[in-house]
Amino acid sequence: MDAAIAAGGALSVLYPHMTSVGGDAFWLIYDASSRRVRYLNGGGRAARSASIDWFRSRGMQEIPLRGFLPATLTVPGAVASWCAAHEEYGRLPLSRDLASAIGYAREGYPVTGRLARWIEMCAGENALNAHALALFVPNGTMPRAGARLRNSGLARVLERIASDGHQGFYSGDTARALASFSRAGGGFFDEADFHAQQASWGEPLSATYREVEIFETPPPTQGFTVLEMLNLIEPYGIGKMDPLGPALAHLLVQAKQIAYHDRDRVLADPEFQPVPVERLISKPYADERRRLMSADRALPWNLVPSFGTLAGDTVFVSAVDAEGNAAALIQSLYFTFGSGVVAGDTGIVLQNRSAYFSLDPGHPNRLEPGKRPMHTLIASMALKSGRPWQVLGCMGADGQPQIHLQSYVSLVDFGFDIQQALEMPRWLSGRFNIGDSRDLLNIEGRFPEATVQELERRGHTVNRWPDFCELVGHAHGITIDPVSGMRAGGADPRSDGAAIGY
Repeated sequence: MDAAIAAGGALSVLYPHMTSVGGDAFWLIYDASSRRVRYLNGGGRAARSASIDWFRSRGMQEIPLRGFLPATLTVPGAVASWCAAHEEYGRLPLSRDLASAIGYAREGYPVTGRLARWIEMCAGENALNAHALALFVPNGTMPRAGARLRNSGLARVLERIASDGHQGFYSGDTARALASFSRAGGGFFDEADFHAQQASWGEPLSATYREVEIFETPPPTQGFTVLEMLNLIEPYGIGKMDPLGPALAHLLVQAKQIAYHDRDRVLADPEFQPVPVERLISKPYADERRRLMSADRALPWNLVPSFGTLAGDTVFVSAVDAEGNAAALIQSLYFTFGSGVVAGDTGIVLQNRSAYFSLDPGHPNRLEPGKRPMHTLIASMALKSGRPWQVLGCMGADGQPQIHLQSYVSLVDFGFDIQQALEMPRWLSGRFNIGDSRDLLNIEGRFPEATVQELERRGHTVNRWPDFCELVGHAHGITIDPVSGMRAGGADPRSDGAAIGY
């Protein structure tokens, strides 16, 4: 847990377009002493002043994707989850866990090629507020790869967390500064909203797939869709299929359509709206829904969710120690640079996760005070014979369950190692760029042309992406050999991530 917190904290400085202390986080944790997988919910709650009427009275049918409104509509929850995980499992002082993050923020950090490109793109689209531009485009100059950026405000915020834990962020100077920033711009959250934010422990979701026990994060995250998809495809002889052939892609895309249709009908914060996850991840329910699947033709697109989501920006950290304890930490802002808003002198990039709320009063995921929005963030673990085997996660917003599905098929059905599984060509079904239709099947260029042509013949609308496309998500993982206990790490070549052992 110390390693995961250290990585999450450092990435909040080094990778500000993907994550921040101004975002949310969810965890799966394997406790080796009790041989138990636990779930930690670090989703941020909507402010007390949040209401559908506020937006409707101003002529808004949807919550904006960028800007001050989504930036202040929900309280950041990631730091509360760090503190809860550390209180339960930490062995090093929190100040030690965050020392590298503080040093990078204060002394400066190197700009990667990807960060430089995203700064240029978002600044060019006017997606960043003045405080963000001052941090990431100092003196009006776009940083090049290899340049150094500093964030002294964020260093002070991290020092308060290191010193005072939960209170260092949700009370005192940081909470007051964020609340003052919100009030000055007519935003939503205030000091009381920060004081009320806590992470909560719970039980993960789990199901078996070919005798492998797979765990996913429960609502308000979309983790149940992974288990539903695996249930839908389990009766098929996937191991005998061509891993890059049309039959497998066609089958998995149909499973995705069914599971996502269920997701968008029912997924919400379970504290406000019951979500029938037990039924959704049951084998009998999969048997019922499998009747919709066809070997010859793509499913009718009226089963696709009525609204799509765009590319999301997230980091995933997996860590395993010598005793077999394991952490899967998924942490995010949602869009690149979240809301595009840096909260004044704090240096904190604020998320836009609240844009996922519905303004339909009859929808389970409708905006309500104190409620967490539906989350695309999911983390995963898998056990074999009751022992940890796999820690897995990725970025990719709407694509995350699809990436989990394809990765587990590679690992379980085809016996690939973790690095092979992550390097396999991927597809993502749905809308991942503004202006796309919702019936696209986006597919990496490394799939054979014959596969693409056959998918088109079966009725799929195929969009070809480059051979290694960043839009298809960044996945990472650790495999633990159940016999020898040896660890094997895998890092996605589509990202700046790495597998590190020591």
